[in-house]
Amino acid sequence: PGYEPVNIGKHAFPAVQAAPSFPASFPHIFGPGAADVPCLIPCAIDQDPYFRMTRDAAPRLGYLKPALIESRFFPALQGESGKMSASDPKSSINVTDTHKEIKNKINKYAFSGGGETVEEHRKNGANLAVDVPWKYLNFFLDDDEELQRIGREYGSGRMMTGEIKAKLVEVVSEIVERHKAARALVTDEVVDAFMTPRPMPWNELFG
Repeated sequence: PGYEPVNIGKHAFPAVQAAPSFPASFPHIFGPGAADVPCLIPCAIDQDPYFRMTRDAAPRLGYLKPALIESRFFPALQGESGKMSASDPKSSINVTDTHKEIKNKINKYAFSGGGETVEEHRKNGANLAVDVPWKYLNFFLDDDEELQRIGREYGSGRMMTGEIKAKLVEVVSEIVERHKAARALVTDEVVDAFMTPRPMPWNELFG
């Protein structure tokens, strides 16, 4: 009484998360019985508790503790209060989206740190700490000098919200189109070759 029922799968999930930390999960790569292969895990902060647990458990299981590189989240289009989610199409840009869909999502849903009015924006500039188009450009725009210029112009109010959103549409659309072209070259045979467990000469490469 007083407790919500919990799916039993929640108790198994931490172990599922932890398993790839251990070389015994990959005998076709590291050989049977391998226990001395270190593991480096890139993850976001929401995965951190699982691997803190794993670090505690690893020595008792006879393995090395895994190490983490904690990466930054892509915020949802609506802002830092959430993350991109496939269950909310308004929160994310998908690699299958058309240019028109990308443009519509960014213009309609990407949270702006710009002023409420043109006058306010020109006077105070944009709040780059909360502006989603600016945050996305930090991930996707390769030209650091151009990124710094946009930050100066937009942060000072000389660049308008519509302009930075248009730049983001251009940058993201180009990346998505390149991905679509590369994906079109992937055949079932390529997928099968990639997914088939096979020996890998990791010790020759790194040992």
